[in-house]
Amino acid sequence: MIYLLWAVITFLTLIIQSSVSFFDVAPNLTVVLACYAGIRKGEVKGMFFASLIGIVEDSLSGGFLGPHLLSKGLIGYLSSFIYRKLFIWTPILGIISISVLTLMDGFVVFILRSVFDKMPVSFGAAAFIITIQSLFNAPLGILLRPKDITNPPQSPFAKGGLRGIIKRL
Repeated sequence: MIYLLWAVITFLTLIIQSSVSFFDVAPNLTVVLACYAGIRKGEVKGMFFASLIGIVEDSLSGGFLGPHLLSKGLIGYLSSFIYRKLFIWTPILGIISISVLTLMDGFVVFILRSVFDKMPVSFGAAAFIITIQSLFNAPLGILLRPKDITNPPQSPFAKGGLRGIIKRL
């Protein structure tokens, strides 16, 4: 049942994403879904669900399979890693992380398409599009919360700084 729910939400997100435009730039709402999957499901399941979102997006884009699969999988993993291992969730961290992850997703997809296929647009145009997408997704970062917000994990920075992080990895 959960897989059906994720499939319906993914397709609704793709429909909304393709029908809305700001400054002639379509928002990248699938990054929000991939980030949500990573935060709520953990590192492995989050990466799995985010990769599924990426492969669906790749198959619907008409290009070759792989760029969105890789970038969404990375986002699913990194969002879980950020919230579970590095920082305690705050609304500001949500805004910053979704913005940075949207930038990362856009540039990973652009670089992979440029290397393995023809360059889709110039670098300046790609940077503009990715920045607008990142700014659009930034307020949605407030809504992305981990499951256990009432009892957050202790930040490794509070337990010995960088040495504490290295010891725990």
